[in-house]
Amino acid sequence: MKPFRTLALLAALTLPAFAADEVTIFNGTDLTGWEGNKDLWSVQDGTITGITPPDPANPEKGIIKHNTFLVWKAGKVSDFELTFQYRIEKGNSGVQYRSKELAPGEFGPIITGYQADFEAGDKYSGILYEERGRGILALRGEKTTIKPGADGKKPVVEKAGTTGDSAAIQASIKKEDWNEYKIVAKGNHVQHFINGMQTIDVTDEDAANAPKEGLLALQIHQGPPMKVQFKNFKLVPLK
Repeated sequence: MKPFRTLALLAALTLPAFAADEVTIFNGTDLTGWEGNKDLWSVQDGTITGITPPDPANPEKGIIKHNTFLVWKAGKVSDFELTFQYRIEKGNSGVQYRSKELAPGEFGPIITGYQADFEAGDKYSGILYEERGRGILALRGEKTTIKPGADGKKPVVEKAGTTGDSAAIQASIKKEDWNEYKIVAKGNHVQHFINGMQTIDVTDEDAANAPKEGLLALQIHQGPPMKVQFKNFKLVPLK
């Protein structure tokens, strides 16, 4: 057999093994496996769509009074790589990972844990934020190490370098159009990427508070009326 044919055969044999490791989290048709406020979350044109409706008494403000989430209930994540595409009109959103569910609020599930943040504005897309936890752990373009705080208080966020120019990363993000986000989490090391550009790199040494396993969830944020959409999820556990 010719060498190039042998290589092609080996490549063909390895592809199914890789594909078998992928976990389907969205079927492209309905919200099977997901749980949230169905007045706010739906499937439109093959995308998971979340909205913050306007308040009838004040149309400039959204009707929801707390951040709420669509939670993937079919499994949990620990070490993994997740890619997806998102589009947002106004407001703020993100993907929760290694997260926990708290008591539900008036408008649906409430979540705490790591968040891969993004927004319609220019400041927060790509950052690592811990919802209802330790707050911002890395701004866009930052490489940080998280240390335990004294006496269990607020952690120390040490800057350890950069992942790139924050303004250049923001300039690559398309307004009200589709962007690709990637999250890589392995052990206490997490990384975010938007449109192929690394946005953060965090080593979380605050062992008592660093989440190691938990839920995936999608966010709609309190604030102005907004719309966010997600599609083309690809979740691969890391061994």
